[in-house]
Amino acid sequence: MDKIVTVVGAGLAGCEAAVALARGGLQVRLLDMKPAQFSPAHNLDGPAELVCSNSLKSDSLDTAHGLLKWELRQLGSVVLKAADHARVPAGSALAVDRRLFSEEVEKLLSKESRIEYTKSVLVSDPPEGDVVLATGPLTSPELVSWLKQYAGCDQDLYFYDALAPIVSADSLDMGKIFAGSRWGKGGDDYLNCPMDEDEYGRFVEALRTAQRTPLHDFEEPKYFESCLPVEVLADRGDDVLAFGPMRPVGLEHDGTQPHAVVQLRPENSERSAFNLVGFQTKLTYKAQDQVFRLIPGLENVEFLRYGAVHRNLFVNSPVVLDDEFRLKAAERVRLTGQIVGVEGYMESAAMGLLLGLMMVGEAGDRPLTPPPLDTALGALWNHVRGKNQGKVFEPMNIHFGLLPPVKARGRSNRRKIAVKRARVSFANWLEQSGLGGVS
Repeated sequence: MDKIVTVVGAGLAGCEAAVALARGGLQVRLLDMKPAQFSPAHNLDGPAELVCSNSLKSDSLDTAHGLLKWELRQLGSVVLKAADHARVPAGSALAVDRRLFSEEVEKLLSKESRIEYTKSVLVSDPPEGDVVLATGPLTSPELVSWLKQYAGCDQDLYFYDALAPIVSADSLDMGKIFAGSRWGKGGDDYLNCPMDEDEYGRFVEALRTAQRTPLHDFEEPKYFESCLPVEVLADRGDDVLAFGPMRPVGLEHDGTQPHAVVQLRPENSERSAFNLVGFQTKLTYKAQDQVFRLIPGLENVEFLRYGAVHRNLFVNSPVVLDDEFRLKAAERVRLTGQIVGVEGYMESAAMGLLLGLMMVGEAGDRPLTPPPLDTALGALWNHVRGKNQGKVFEPMNIHFGLLPPVKARGRSNRRKIAVKRARVSFANWLEQSGLGGVS
């Protein structure tokens, strides 16, 4: 094939799309604005930078996230190959050293002779020819202006996402912190800061009264439900945090269960830095200094990165895109990744990989049938097409609710049946599509 495709954006989705296109025989120009220009949430020069967390979520096959990873591995996901090399201990979750992960992705890109990866390219309008926009939720203002014209992106199509703080390991008071994973899964992968009931009460009250980063006057504070700022959770009730990110179940210490626990997850393979699990925040830096030092063991902590809040853009995909992710108003341009209305690292990568495979199929006159709807990948595609929710289109993580229901007693049993069904269905789709058998 001599067709050339320009992929704008070297995030997870852009890298997956580029590699899938190249492996399918197409020439690819992969363009990224870094390091000439950074978004408010990025700071690494390389591709596939992880922003909100270093966790790609569960790798267990009894979860929807684990099922999605299993499916993507069958398709040769470049993101997962890099993640396996850059993995850091995190129990049953797949977490990575961010810098090493980015470096591993760049190495894999360099091995693809059909990919021309160019950095420091600032794109205001899509280039000529076939284009994939994988610019993510923090798309540059210039491209947003173009999208407003062709995709109807307006101020209603956004939500706010937040980042958790990262702290230095050598500033932790290990006399108050204990190591261990929930229910012993993963050994001592996590560090845990226990709180009694009084400590928890003071902490929740401090979160509620601490100063927060203001939004613009014209903006409604719309947050993604599975990534709510910790102070927003505190506002919802006294016990919300204790039943959410600070739940103590499965974390006994000295034979007792604390009232609440703040977990710290390794940020790198050296375990020199840890992030506060579930502690996305829009508190001001000064407030974070004060409030998070109320956590036992963090009284004198050094912050390597404060938590932050940023605005994420997405398009109304069911209206402005066709089934192969083309912009209906500009069909040579396709969108993929988080901007199409999925939320999460692997969900974004999945959309990039699927789009790349679809474009390869079209170029070879072998149109690719979308994955079955009872698979994780097919369920995400179905969501982006607007087939699985009401009138309002909103970003979505993968979860079992997106798959067709299973009739059986017990949630655990239903999930096992759904996973088994999905694996069989996915294997059949691979074979029928000529994509190879399941490894």
